[in-house]
Amino acid sequence: MKNIFILIVFFNSLLYSQSKQITDSIVYYNSLSNYNIKVNNYRNVLFYTQKAINYAEAKKNIEAQAFNTFKLGKIYFDLKKTNDAIETLSESVLLFKKTKINTTYAQAYYYLSMAYIVNENFNSADICIDKALSISNSLNTEDVYDQLNLQKGIIYKLTGNNESALAIFNTIIAKPDSPLLLNSKAEALYQIGVIEEKKNRNNLALNYFNKALELNAKGTNLEQKSNILLALGFVHEKMLDKSNAYSYLKQHLNLKERLTILNNEKLGIDDYENFKETQRLKKITVLNKQNEEKKKSEKFSKLINILAISLISILSLLSLSLYKNNIIRNKSNLLLKEKNQELLIAKEKAEKATQARSDFLSTVSHELRTPLNAINGITHLLLEENPRKSQIKYLSSLQFSGNYLSTFINDILEINKIDSNKTELEKISFNLKQLLKDIKNSLKEIAIQNNNSFKLNIDSDIPDYLIGDPTRLSQILMNLINNALKFTKNGSVFIVAKQTSLENNISKISFEIIDTGIGIKEDKLKTVFESFSQGSVEINRKYGGTGLGLTIVESLVKLLGGQIELKSEFGKGSTFSFELEFKVNEKQLPAEIKKLNYDDSIFANKNFLIVEDNSINQMITKKMLENKGIQCEVIDNGEDAIEIVRNNKFDMVLMDVHLPGMNGTEATKAIREFDPTTPIIAITAISLNENREMLLSFGMNDVITKPFAPEDFYATIAKNI
Repeated sequence: MKNIFILIVFFNSLLYSQSKQITDSIVYYNSLSNYNIKVNNYRNVLFYTQKAINYAEAKKNIEAQAFNTFKLGKIYFDLKKTNDAIETLSESVLLFKKTKINTTYAQAYYYLSMAYIVNENFNSADICIDKALSISNSLNTEDVYDQLNLQKGIIYKLTGNNESALAIFNTIIAKPDSPLLLNSKAEALYQIGVIEEKKNRNNLALNYFNKALELNAKGTNLEQKSNILLALGFVHEKMLDKSNAYSYLKQHLNLKERLTILNNEKLGIDDYENFKETQRLKKITVLNKQNEEKKKSEKFSKLINILAISLISILSLLSLSLYKNNIIRNKSNLLLKEKNQELLIAKEKAEKATQARSDFLSTVSHELRTPLNAINGITHLLLEENPRKSQIKYLSSLQFSGNYLSTFINDILEINKIDSNKTELEKISFNLKQLLKDIKNSLKEIAIQNNNSFKLNIDSDIPDYLIGDPTRLSQILMNLINNALKFTKNGSVFIVAKQTSLENNISKISFEIIDTGIGIKEDKLKTVFESFSQGSVEINRKYGGTGLGLTIVESLVKLLGGQIELKSEFGKGSTFSFELEFKVNEKQLPAEIKKLNYDDSIFANKNFLIVEDNSINQMITKKMLENKGIQCEVIDNGEDAIEIVRNNKFDMVLMDVHLPGMNGTEATKAIREFDPTTPIIAITAISLNENREMLLSFGMNDVITKPFAPEDFYATIAKNI
């Protein structure tokens, strides 16, 4: 009797330990998976999650199998393996249908909906989110319901149903704050901001984006924060608030790079492929086991059995070979797709970096113009006040340095415009022969200073009037000839223009600038057209210059359809040559060039309004105008400018474009609503994203660019007074 009792206790404990082992194994693998999620080791996360699925499947625990299959699908989604996520989440949904209804069932449909959105399959996404909402309603899970309802609103927005989307988003943001609702409310505010931005309601969009960012700061959703920062940068850029736009875009890029690093740290591509290969091999093992069991169950005769086994083996090998080839092909296609995606991301990153570089250089150049205008303006005022002879030398040096820095900044902006494809070419009639003569006359003083013979050889066959861009051509020739004269002393400089062909009213003209100067070393010939590149440090110190001239020349020649060539021998001279095509102007009429001559008496007793927020520039502009007998009133913001012009009569308004609060363009637009006649001239340190036509479109009559030359300043005012 005692022995029977011991046996009963033994079998009961054995059954209990087996039951405990089933439960504890699934819990154990889940705990290991969750721990590795916390430490960002997704190779182990995939391994232990799959272990839990296999164990649950072996023990026929459908509920645990459904949960862990959903978990694996969510991991695929987090790792941006969208197709694998859709396949695995769909499998989990089929398993959940065999179990009791629960919140994880709704979550499976929710993530399946988000995966379909990534693949832009909005119809399937909408069906899945409706399923999730239906399950959530039956369970009365309000917090999950808000999350699902937000996803429904996003689908409405993506399919163009903004009214329904806004109704859902407004319902969510109206609810009281709670830790579980923070991300949903922040996302709803961000989505409303996107809708308002597309309607060009920038102030409303900015308000919603700022509120979204404030809520996001209370949580940990970095992807959401990155999207909000990017949206804020674009809105500020549209509102011409370059400083804030640059700040938010920089924060976005830094965060995006951080997220990329975090995602790359989660799982390497080899780890993921090894995991998928392991799964594939397990499936093959299962198939092989099934085939072996099938063979063992056969009870035919020996001959039939041998023939059947042979036949099954051959078919199995063929099937396995086809299956393996198909898997390898799919794997290769997937790898290529992922590599292409990586290349696209790298391309976008490089484009953003290039844009950031251009924006940075443009902003720096723009910000330098304002203090540089003060330096040039004060120098001009001091030179006009009869300085002592001992001071004239210093003031002249200061004036030269200011002009040199202005040229340097203009060169940087010119390169940025070319790199950003913002250089617009003219097509106007001009006299090439006269243009070359004018350039020669303007540079002859440099030739005399260096004791150079300076000759111009123009082919008589060149038509008198051509159609092209004389400004860009002058810029090219001035740079090349100025370099030739600067690097040549007691030598010769030749300018040669020759027509090489004339067909179908198109004249091909070759240009050569030949000098007998210092020449260029052979090892420097390939780099001479690079930015900030010169022959050597000694040449830079002796002759000066920024190293940007030839970079601009090469870019402009390419824009005009040519290719510049260089031949040089160190110590003997250099030859720069290029060939361009011009259409012949059959009407034989050049573009009209207006030269303004004015008398200082037109300035007497005029009353000007100066709108400028920089106190130094206020003082300089006012002093320069008072020197011509003009009375001035100075204010520092656009709002006051509107009221003063409304209540007073001025002969002219000098309007700074970049003002605190309302900028100069908005103030001008408002003034033009009640005063269409008073001349308004824009004064701006013009940046890469601004141009004369854009400023004139707001109702301004003309544009003066900082830093300005005094003669250009007075001439522009005289033209518009």
